[in-house]
Amino acid sequence: MLLALDTATPAVTVALHDGTSVVATRSGSHPMRHGEQLAPAIEAVLTEAGATPRDVTAIAVGVGPGPFTGLRVGLVTARTMAAVLGIPTYGVCTLDVLAAQALDEGRVRGRFLVASDARRKEVYWAGYDAPDDPTTGPGAPVVRLDEPQVGPAADLPGWTHGLVVVGEGGRLYPAAFGEVVGPERPSAAVLAEAVAAERVELRDPEPLYLRRPDIMAPRAPKRVS
Repeated sequence: MLLALDTATPAVTVALHDGTSVVATRSGSHPMRHGEQLAPAIEAVLTEAGATPRDVTAIAVGVGPGPFTGLRVGLVTARTMAAVLGIPTYGVCTLDVLAAQALDEGRVRGRFLVASDARRKEVYWAGYDAPDDPTTGPGAPVVRLDEPQVGPAADLPGWTHGLVVVGEGGRLYPAAFGEVVGPERPSAAVLAEAVAAERVELRDPEPLYLRRPDIMAPRAPKRVS
């Protein structure tokens, strides 16, 4: 069984895939409470499927980009479980998961963007290429044009102007984008299905922060002479 989870946004989302389909999902959206939500959600999907942690054979985890604290909760949990169980962990860019769902729902055609909230009036974003024929969208491989980036929504490069945008970033800054479509936040069910079908790039389970955390360790005090 494949356990999938993502904590790169204010939402915590977990799913269990039995090798054929998703058999259980849980999600919650309580900002700043990722740690409190994740473990119960994992326990709930296992219980619903009549499974135990020992039945999990691999873990897929969203690696962001996302804020430092929430993203760290999911990655530490995934890597710790994998180490204890002796199973592999696969990292997936969270923006790729949103792109996969947009493809499956037929919301995009040709080039499009995915943008999530990076706070500070900025977005995490990446460009993608979808099949021109919408009937080939569901199940299509996710084709990302470059590595994810972060920056002010109003300062994206010229080639992005007028493209359809998927994700919460488009809703938060509509003046900076063209047409805005869903989904807004990632789904662990889509993550699990995309990994099982080999539709997305698999990465090391390392966080995509793209910038330094908001809270920095204090520097050593200056010597008094």
